[in-house]
Amino acid sequence: MRESAVHKSFHPRRELGRTGFVATLLGIGDLADRSVPIEQCVATARRAMDYGLNVIDTAPGYEDGYSEQIVGRAVKGRRDGLFVIDKIDHHDRPVGPQIDQSLGRLGLDAVDLFVFHGLSKLDSFRTMTAEGGAFDQLDAAIAAGKARFAGISSHDPDTLLAAIDSGRFAVLMFPVGPYVDERYVTQVLPQAKSAGIGTVCFKSFGAGKLLGDTAGYGRPLADRPRGKLSSGGQDTATPTLPHMGVSECLQYTLTCDPDVALLGMSFANEVDAAIAAALDFRPLTDEQAAATRARAQTAIQDKGPCWWNP
Repeated sequence: MRESAVHKSFHPRRELGRTGFVATLLGIGDLADRSVPIEQCVATARRAMDYGLNVIDTAPGYEDGYSEQIVGRAVKGRRDGLFVIDKIDHHDRPVGPQIDQSLGRLGLDAVDLFVFHGLSKLDSFRTMTAEGGAFDQLDAAIAAGKARFAGISSHDPDTLLAAIDSGRFAVLMFPVGPYVDERYVTQVLPQAKSAGIGTVCFKSFGAGKLLGDTAGYGRPLADRPRGKLSSGGQDTATPTLPHMGVSECLQYTLTCDPDVALLGMSFANEVDAAIAAALDFRPLTDEQAAATRARAQTAIQDKGPCWWNP
């Protein structure tokens, strides 16, 4: 896609739950790769912003703060009109110092949303509701002006359903894609919408497993299926595993209709591929969606555990 084409293809389309912020269909995520110069990472994020995308996500654990540094530089001078999400990685540590450290790496006084990152055990969720516990500490940070809203990200439908019932959170982040536990789509997503809670969803590509031969996020597979033995007893070439395409996966996620589909965009070509797929979006029929899920079942095989499914 030519540089001249990078111009506001997307416009805000829907309020993100009760936040009052009108978000774009796609969001910017996974900006973290220390093998890539920070200037290039910042340029990639700004390329996505130039298309009009207005939700951007980071976390301290993404490359040990590198992602936060990238996002901070990317939004500098462009903060207005953006919804910035950051995370609290350590649920058993005081919340305030973690927030202050993240804001320091971002170079911001506040973000729009802090979420408890990967809160995927119901027992932990219940512990954190105690008086003076982690949830109260995040509320105190919001009262102090360091964030506007609270949320959680989770890889557990039961925890997410408890979060909805609690009424404490403005936004939930969870997997929605061709290969996820069906409860994310059939229970969590509609119940969150009914409760007026924003939904920012990830795992459209199954951490990359659906698109390529990886154990997730570009990590090589430890074990691969072996080729058949030839008549001479030698292994034939290791076979390429089944893959899906960016458009195929994203069409499924968008058909499920979360408020925002958060996509990894570490490189300019990834931005362009996601934008092109979203611009071509047409909702899938029930039969097409079922066929996409079946292809995902095949494409995910032999690529290791899918930690986002309980």
